[in-house]
Amino acid sequence: MFERLAGFSHRHRWTALLLWAVILVGTVGAATAIGDDYRDDHSLPGTEAQRARELLGEHAPDDSGDTLSIVLHDPAGLGDPGTEQRVDGMLARVAELPGVAGVRGPHDGDGAISGDGTIGFATVVLEGTSEELSVEATEDILAAARSIAEREDATGDGLRVELGGDAARQLAESEGGAAEGVGVLTALVILVFMFGTVIAAGLPVVVALFAVGSAIGLIILASHAFTIAGYTPYVMTLVGLGVGIDYALLIFARYRGELIRGADPESAARRSLDTAGRTVFFAGCTVIVALLGLVALGLGALRGVALAVALTVAVTMAASLTLLPALLGIFGRRFARQFPARAARREARGKAADGTGWRRLGAAVQRRPLVALLIPVIGLGALAVPVADLRLGFADAGNDPAGSTGRAAYDLLAEGFGPGGNGPLIIAVEGGDEGAEAAGAAAVGVLGGTPGVANAIGPFPTGSESVTTVLVHPESAPQDEETSALVHALRGDVLPDLAERTGAEYLVGGSTAAVEDFSTRVEERMPLFVLIVVGLSLVLLTAVFRSVLVPLKAALLNLLTIGAALGAVTLVFQHGWFGVEPGPIEAFVPVMIFAIVFGLSTDYEVFLVSRIREEWERTGDHASAVREGLAHTGSVITAAGAIMVAVFGAFMLSDDRMLQQFGLGLAVAVLVDAVLIRCLVVPATMQLLGHRAWWLPAPLTRLLPAVRWERH
Repeated sequence: MFERLAGFSHRHRWTALLLWAVILVGTVGAATAIGDDYRDDHSLPGTEAQRARELLGEHAPDDSGDTLSIVLHDPAGLGDPGTEQRVDGMLARVAELPGVAGVRGPHDGDGAISGDGTIGFATVVLEGTSEELSVEATEDILAAARSIAEREDATGDGLRVELGGDAARQLAESEGGAAEGVGVLTALVILVFMFGTVIAAGLPVVVALFAVGSAIGLIILASHAFTIAGYTPYVMTLVGLGVGIDYALLIFARYRGELIRGADPESAARRSLDTAGRTVFFAGCTVIVALLGLVALGLGALRGVALAVALTVAVTMAASLTLLPALLGIFGRRFARQFPARAARREARGKAADGTGWRRLGAAVQRRPLVALLIPVIGLGALAVPVADLRLGFADAGNDPAGSTGRAAYDLLAEGFGPGGNGPLIIAVEGGDEGAEAAGAAAVGVLGGTPGVANAIGPFPTGSESVTTVLVHPESAPQDEETSALVHALRGDVLPDLAERTGAEYLVGGSTAAVEDFSTRVEERMPLFVLIVVGLSLVLLTAVFRSVLVPLKAALLNLLTIGAALGAVTLVFQHGWFGVEPGPIEAFVPVMIFAIVFGLSTDYEVFLVSRIREEWERTGDHASAVREGLAHTGSVITAAGAIMVAVFGAFMLSDDRMLQQFGLGLAVAVLVDAVLIRCLVVPATMQLLGHRAWWLPAPLTRLLPAVRWERH
């Protein structure tokens, strides 16, 4: 099938190129004309925070929307009657803006002005969620709020106004572009050194750009029908560029080898797709299935991201199997002259043939297989240890750039009201033997003396006699472990006892509690997801290699690679290594890294081990087969790994903490896999296993189909 597909694309090269150009221009043009409708969705039906939100939405719709905080700071104090009057006028203007359901001023109740009277906040209740509020509407709210400080007759020269809340964080989001550009440029430089010509080096990059551009256009259109988070395009670009260049490189490297061996351009294209194309197809399908497994787990916003990245991988795989052969047809005659001539000149100068250095490395590994196995495994195992302390969550305004209004509001609230002022818990109270208001008052009394609680305020009426709310400020910041422990303590011990005495139902909600619920759900479902992905890969690799031990070895090494990558992310972002501000790991980053890395590692596994098996079947000499397998694939795997490390690592330049975590995790995983696992651990393991590596029980021999993904 792959050979016929390559032959068709090669013969109809201009038609194939035109079709891809139409797809790219059509999707991007339509997406530009229509625009996107990205929106986050961290809701999880059945969780306590979601039930609290639904309860307030039913009984107090005007107070059920998300909120923004207009934070005011005046060193002279906010108690001046003139200042209070101007603040009220400003809030009246804010209340009339689109998307605003209501406003509560700093003087409307207790607890909204700091003890020294210099910092206060007004609460802006939105008509819907923070994700539904446009950037333009948020900018209008900020402009209206700051108008009070811009007036010449404003009381106090030191009045400062900042906007806090999830919607305000949109104003500090990175537009992207720099990281992608650095990654692509670095990849192009590596490819030029590998192939010797700019045109040859540019083909994998062109294929990746066609695929990523088309996929992003499709996702922008799909965002109007499905819930897709606003950060999805950056994740798609990150994965699409790395995977796209990687897949095209595997095929193109095989194509170059066929030309050097004397094949004509069309035959070389057909053979490269019939061999390396199989590896690309297998690896791409593995990543797609793993990502779709995330959809089945039903983790809110993660479903949209998983579908988008799966689509990106699918489009990238299709471009590698159809667009690349067309481009090879266009430039084939040039390559047929250049590559054999360069190989001949190299040979005439007496330089070693391709793969000689890798044979020497393979021989060195075979002389000390235990050393080559144990040292990397022990080192990677040590790097994976911090994963045991992995704490999931979401970044908040405390992680935003220092110059943003959201970060400034966050710091002011922490200064005036303590760290917990940025993440209050909303206790929804329903019913009660003496009514909701009495049950809420009882909650205020009990919660005010609970360890970990700075203060409890309320009860606040909701417009329904059966429901009221209580606001709880923790002593710790929203991302701190102590806050997570407090949420669990309130739900598990404090509020159930109170409910027995009052007869009311207490639900702990608010954004901080919702993040805790989402993180907990990810932790609970992660083992099932890992079991599904690993189990599926074992079945597929057993069919591919006709072996039991090789797939088990591959699965264990993949898990070791992923563990090391997540360990590095934990050390840097959770423990604050290299000066990074410590905080929790984005809740969906580990599962996304797992899905993507498992597929990429399987890609390299098939590429290397299938070559070893072919040599073993041809010669019967297992030691020679290991050396020859490494000699024929080592340079390609290393180059592909270097390109992906460059692309993924470039995203460390982003201001977005989530993209930084993603980029670091994927870069470390690919670096570990391409250098340590494939060049040292796999050859050492195969040497130690010997011919036993290809053992397959007789019942499985009869049941499993004979699948060949690579024929070199």
